[in-house]
Amino acid sequence: MQIEPPSEPVLVDPAERRPTVGVRVAGVVVGGGAPVVVQSMTNTDTADVDATVKQVAELAKAGSEIVRITVDRDESAAAVPRVRERLERLGLFVPLVGDFHYIGHKLLADHPACAEALAKYRINPGNVGFKDKKDRQFVQIVETAIRWGKPVRIGVNWGSLDQDLLTRLMDKNSALAAPLSARAVMREAIVRSALLSAQLAEETGLAREKIILSAKVSNVQDLIAVYRDLSRRSPHALHLGLTEAGMGSKGIVASAAAMGILLQEGIGDTIRVSLTPEPGGDRTREVQVAQELLQTMGFRQFLPVVAACPGCGRTTSTVFQELAETIQNDIRVNMPVWREKYPGVEGMTVAVMGCIVNGPGESKHANIGISLPGTGETPSAPVFIDGAKAATLRGPNIAADFQVMVADYIERRYGSRAAAE
Repeated sequence: MQIEPPSEPVLVDPAERRPTVGVRVAGVVVGGGAPVVVQSMTNTDTADVDATVKQVAELAKAGSEIVRITVDRDESAAAVPRVRERLERLGLFVPLVGDFHYIGHKLLADHPACAEALAKYRINPGNVGFKDKKDRQFVQIVETAIRWGKPVRIGVNWGSLDQDLLTRLMDKNSALAAPLSARAVMREAIVRSALLSAQLAEETGLAREKIILSAKVSNVQDLIAVYRDLSRRSPHALHLGLTEAGMGSKGIVASAAAMGILLQEGIGDTIRVSLTPEPGGDRTREVQVAQELLQTMGFRQFLPVVAACPGCGRTTSTVFQELAETIQNDIRVNMPVWREKYPGVEGMTVAVMGCIVNGPGESKHANIGISLPGTGETPSAPVFIDGAKAATLRGPNIAADFQVMVADYIERRYGSRAAAE
């Protein structure tokens, strides 16, 4: 058995990505040179149609371009067409992906309306079936996908890795004169599971442009190594994600560290940030983080950027913090409407600075920026628009007055009249 070592990192311009076969998931193209797509997943019981529709709608409005839902039993499979219908009545046509484990072949066969309503099927080759049933049940799902013209994501996960394959590779490795580490063999098993499953899907008749691969682990270095290897050995579009990334800043940092390196190397066509929500937390946070990662790296533009002063001993006032937060929140709340009303607004930059040191310079670099007075400074706030000083705000309503100026700028720069001119 020969296991190829991970390649050395090669930095590429963000515009240059690994060429992959493009896959159409309803109206969204993954790979083939298309922009990196943001995905998310619900955590509702899919059989609860009301809750599922509500969460899918929230995720879609936050910017998730594909949403995955769990299809784990007859009740959830039966609910999928109703979820799809309700979303379309709301004017939401976000593609829905069915997440299948263990009995996906049976659910798709027993619920043809579900098979038709879903835009893509996700198969985990580690638990699609066991022993002699594994390939047979995998093929049944692939045949259903062919029948309905649906793409498939073959999603390997190290938490549910094909144990027969892993055992065979471990046995071969132990017989070598210089055995590799168990971790290296495990990574090879993950990659090989994806490649062998893709080969079987194509032999069954599923076109290459209907296949997306993923190989998820929860360790940053393992994820980087696995995807570098997979990208060298496969032409398929790749879905990136650090599985079980964790909660809060830990999950955000780990996901950004792993996927940021891969994206910079041109690897990855669609991403999900698998954050564990805080109790009662907002599920859309994972969408925001994915968008911020892509936007920060220069791959996509989703929202106007708010550059804000971090604060120091010169900025004892909290006005700049409150103003930056208010504007950032306003942008997120309004973007679903602004995307339609103000084309191009996602490329706008706003600066909210807290003192004279960097405030005027940073504000000049933004489309519109304000330099608030710091400790001991004159209580006035110059406002810069497209690099030129436009006004000086004074008095107790500086923050509210600046918000009005931002709204006016958006209307003048990106509104229908501006577009017509």
